[in-house]
Amino acid sequence: MENYSRKNYGRNNRYNNRRRSSYRSSSYSNSRRGGGYNRRGSKISVNQLIAKAVYEDLPSIYVLDHNLLEFDLVKELKRNITYKKYTSPTKIQYEAIPKILQGRDILGLASTGSGKTAAFLIPMINKGVHDRNQRFLIVVPTRELAIQIQDEFMQLARNTGLRSVLVIGGNSIGAQIGILRRDPAFVIATPGRLKDVSERGAIYLKEINNVILDEVDRMLDMGFIEDIRYITSRLSENRQSLFFSATMNRKSEEIANTLLKNPVRIEIEKQEPGKNVDQDVVRLKPGENKFNVLCDYLSKDEFKKILVFTRTKREAENLSKKLFDKGVKVNALHGDKRQAQRTRIIDAFKRDNLNILIATDVASRGLDVNNISHVINYDIPENYDDYIHRIGRTGRAGKKGYALTFV
Repeated sequence: MENYSRKNYGRNNRYNNRRRSSYRSSSYSNSRRGGGYNRRGSKISVNQLIAKAVYEDLPSIYVLDHNLLEFDLVKELKRNITYKKYTSPTKIQYEAIPKILQGRDILGLASTGSGKTAAFLIPMINKGVHDRNQRFLIVVPTRELAIQIQDEFMQLARNTGLRSVLVIGGNSIGAQIGILRRDPAFVIATPGRLKDVSERGAIYLKEINNVILDEVDRMLDMGFIEDIRYITSRLSENRQSLFFSATMNRKSEEIANTLLKNPVRIEIEKQEPGKNVDQDVVRLKPGENKFNVLCDYLSKDEFKKILVFTRTKREAENLSKKLFDKGVKVNALHGDKRQAQRTRIIDAFKRDNLNILIATDVASRGLDVNNISHVINYDIPENYDDYIHRIGRTGRAGKKGYALTFV
């Protein structure tokens, strides 16, 4: 295979700052009676914020009578799987890995936390070891998810000789182009930045013979439909394609029909949003100080790893500083942070160097951190979809979680 740079990088030096729809703030109202208004003006009822977890009968996400090492994989990959202490495959891994190893296209319907990343990385790394001419493109909606996939790749591909590059916003496009010119086997990208480097001639999409679109529904929700169409229209016809989404709508089906050839459909039972999360409200009394009430909750022993959501970047930063002044291990995650800062903060939270993270909705998209015990909505979210996204950060992988909303 030729180097990605052969298509005359530098032909177009003008950086194209496209206007792209994203999650944007809109008018928001919040009353002491506990109401929030979504983008279409419909109110979030307090009753929607109170629910008991259905915990006892949660189905396992694993196929317990099988082992990942049963699959026909190269020895380096099996060694890395063992090192990571992966044993039984999840349901999506059990169904998808053998079909991907056979070269089939996959239409996978499974939500975050189902083990999708290893389901596509394990067979694709195996394919890359067997054939060094294979090139792989993984497209995801957010920088944070791309970084998580990169981390997983680095561990699973250890000692295989396969290299990867992150092509995401917030990091130097020049440095990314430099790595692309060294022809890495795996490109892990967000749609907007991928289109940018393609337009600059730094990657030749026709040379990609394996493509994975992950969390397609979220990419479409975030306004990347035209970028996805651009990318898929320039791919080689001779490719293996994997398509993962939690839900399917008309636009998702359009992309799937364009991308996939005679796919194997794998649908994992979708857990109802918030099913294993105890949800309740914190009613503020007249004259009660909201910050002091928050501190009272954070001091409780059962509040071990907490994600606190605010509506604005300024509120997230102010709240973080006030808690830090009280000696709390805390930081803020929001859109004004540089990507390198955001990566360090998330890593510190994952490693328990922070036990409290203050975040806005935009910054938390793609945040995948294990063992978050509590989500606290310090500000009521803009709409119910955002609420479901927030509380979905806890109660993951069969564990019970807790969510509180200040009203």
